[in-house]
Amino acid sequence: MTTERERRFVGPRRGQIFFALGFLVFSGLLLSQIGSETRWVDNTQLFAQPRFWPAVGLLAMVALGMFHLIDLLWRQIKPFDRNETLKWARALEYVGWFMAYVVIVPVVGYLPTTLLFVPLLAWRMGYRSKRMLWISAGLGFCIVVLFKSFLAVRIPGAASYEYLPDALRNFFILNF
Repeated sequence: MTTERERRFVGPRRGQIFFALGFLVFSGLLLSQIGSETRWVDNTQLFAQPRFWPAVGLLAMVALGMFHLIDLLWRQIKPFDRNETLKWARALEYVGWFMAYVVIVPVVGYLPTTLLFVPLLAWRMGYRSKRMLWISAGLGFCIVVLFKSFLAVRIPGAASYEYLPDALRNFFILNF
């Protein structure tokens, strides 16, 4: 049975309590690190201090997150809250893919890792035909060529390149 307060709110409520709790915890962790990540400079005006504006922002995040959570405490956690939270958590899978990519590139190399990960992600997203997998591999190759050649992005050579002969190693470090 819904309460009067629930009937007056017209927006969706799914997962808000978990969001508010996560936001409060995250902003509290950020606020706890402000002393080591910023500094206070002597003989500098308050508004020019490197720590002042980040502290204002983080204090506002903590306070507003706390108010949001307090406002939601009258609500019971329902199954659709858990379902919505699980939907949000699914997005974290792609953070894992990205972190694996970042860890593997310095070991294997930019080109081989990109040629591996782009088709794997295409497969994960549901593109399972051979045509789409080849298109995604071609896209990965074009991305490497664009970043390394045209944009001249400097990406460190991979540890596996050390096992190549000298001339080939230099070519791979510069181009792949």
